[in-house]
Amino acid sequence: MPVYTVHAPVNGGADLASTDRFIFVRDGFHFWAAVASLPWLVWHRLWLALIGWLALTIAIAFGLRALGAGGGTILFANFLVAVLMGFEAASLRRWTFSRRNWRQLDIVVADDEEAAEQRFFDRWTARQRGLTNDQWAVERGGPPPTRNVPGQPFSKPPPMPQGGIIGLFPEPGGSR
Repeated sequence: MPVYTVHAPVNGGADLASTDRFIFVRDGFHFWAAVASLPWLVWHRLWLALIGWLALTIAIAFGLRALGAGGGTILFANFLVAVLMGFEAASLRRWTFSRRNWRQLDIVVADDEEAAEQRFFDRWTARQRGLTNDQWAVERGGPPPTRNVPGQPFSKPPPMPQGGIIGLFPEPGGSR
């Protein structure tokens, strides 16, 4: 079953008014990223990844040509780069979103993108009802225990065993 990550822009907020800007990225192999890497990267506006992909394919072609490799070897190397691109396409999109100050809101497992949206918004709206649309607020309980404050006992270490030795040797200087 596919896994989707949900991303939202930090500056636009993650409230009910900006839900149309949420993006779902499917994890796994992307066929069109492998078959047509250049148009796929342009379509998704992954400019740095596009520059890296171009540099890698040109470097592989010139490097293998300089080593005297044949056309079949260069074609096989480009095929391996295309397969790698298909597997890493989702990671490149998530990396680009993190660079653009988007944050990952959730991870959803669903059959397709529509079911992923349904599951995500069911959970997300349930969380939003209890909060004042503040995704950053986390209930962490009371303050940590401190010393010498009435009503807040400091956690005490466990008592030392008889003789005061911890470990494998019951007596100081004892035989092994």
